Amino acid sequence: MSAWKADVRLLFRAPLSVGALLLLLLLTTLSVVAGLAAAARQKAVIERVEAAQRMDLASVTREHGKPDGVAGSAAYYTFHLTTDPPSPLAFAALGQRDVQPHVLRVRLLGLQSQLYESETLNPELALPGAFDFAFVLTYLAPLVIIALMHDLVSSEREAGRFRLLVSMPTSGLGVWMRRSTLRYLLVLGALLAPLMLGAVISRASVAGTFAIALTAALYVAFWLGLALLVAAWGRSSAANGATLVGCWIVLTLLAPALANAVISRAIPVAKGIDLTLAQRELVHRAWDIPKEETFRPFFVKHPEWRDTPPVLGRFHWKWYYAMHEVGDDGVSAEVAEYRRSLTAREAWTARLGWILPAAAVQTILHRAADSDLLAHLEYQLSIERFHTRLRDFYYPYMFHERPFQKADFEQMPRYQPRPSSASLPVSPMLGLLVLAALVSGAAVIGVRALSSGVSTKFLDRVWAPKTRSESPA
Repeated sequence: MSAWKADVRLLFRAPLSVGALLLLLLLTTLSVVAGLAAAARQKAVIERVEAAQRMDLASVTREHGKPDGVAGSAAYYTFHLTTDPPSPLAFAALGQRDVQPHVLRVRLLGLQSQLYESETLNPELALPGAFDFAFVLTYLAPLVIIALMHDLVSSEREAGRFRLLVSMPTSGLGVWMRRSTLRYLLVLGALLAPLMLGAVISRASVAGTFAIALTAALYVAFWLGLALLVAAWGRSSAANGATLVGCWIVLTLLAPALANAVISRAIPVAKGIDLTLAQRELVHRAWDIPKEETFRPFFVKHPEWRDTPPVLGRFHWKWYYAMHEVGDDGVSAEVAEYRRSLTAREAWTARLGWILPAAAVQTILHRAADSDLLAHLEYQLSIERFHTRLRDFYYPYMFHERPFQKADFEQMPRYQPRPSSASLPVSPMLGLLVLAALVSGAAVIGVRALSSGVSTKFLDRVWAPKTRSESPA
């Protein structure tokens, strides 16, 4: 215990170490506060839209809920609200929620054009990303570890205490491991304390919070092991710091960007707006062709309406909505390919976790927070299922030409938010575990060699020009 207390006092006497830890604690706290505020804003937006939706529905009901009301008109003017509220852990990793819509009002018209017409965003606003716990953990925590660890060994050499430390019977491997463990616990505490407080405030699940905490522990272990390895075999403090900063640039910025470019090139994905345009072209084309051509594929899908009276005039609501559904079906193959490509990209990004710890962290946190691309695709699928329920509800009124009255508005389907699809991706977690174990194991071997004197001759040759004033041990 006296050795631990001495190391604690020694650590907190260094202004750089204290400042780095306090800065990490402050940034983590701010990121949790910012994440909670972002989730609260999204919930507030949903509540405001729900209030406006009730007013709009009441107005449409008064206008079209008459004894001789027409179902086609009611369906055309009635918007149905769909929402995707943030999960309790979304504050930790906002993911796609700051760039993808989480509120969408749909009608009985063609669904694909409604799903993707809002798939536009300001690239300048999306480029910086969200300031959340995932950002601090992925990009800022390694810099704090570098500040704490780059001179762990070299500072002892520069102060002339290294030979004395390795010659003492109680030093050796223990002193370096004790100091490294102390820094590991302090960094992890600065990260997890605000996270746990945010999880309590948002009432997050214990399993999801534990998954994020475990991810943080493994990621910090990887970077601390890497820093310890460089410190054990490195040269001066400045050289160690430059080496570790270079590793940070490569592992968190350059390599993920290059890998993302390779994946994007290998798996091309069309733009969602292209699906909107393709669906609208099919709908517009239906105005210029015989109605039988529109009803032919529609009756193949809906044989129950085949024996209903034909459309003889210029316009009928059942023909109008049939051509919209046929337009959706006409781009169904493109939609399936679009989503398959997005899912394939996401799968390859998860596989990067075996070689890039930053990619593993992002994948795990966004999946645990249910805020990644897969979550957005689940939201779209839930809208499609709801849209199918709307068609099943409205079609009997249109094809049987039944009046749509006020009481029928009360029977309309209501959208229920999708259940959470959060999970713990096993592959990125295993990849992060393997990376942390390999790097930490190599660091322990390096420190053991350093403490036992195996690398002393090498280091003496490196340091000889700078340590001539040191007296021999």
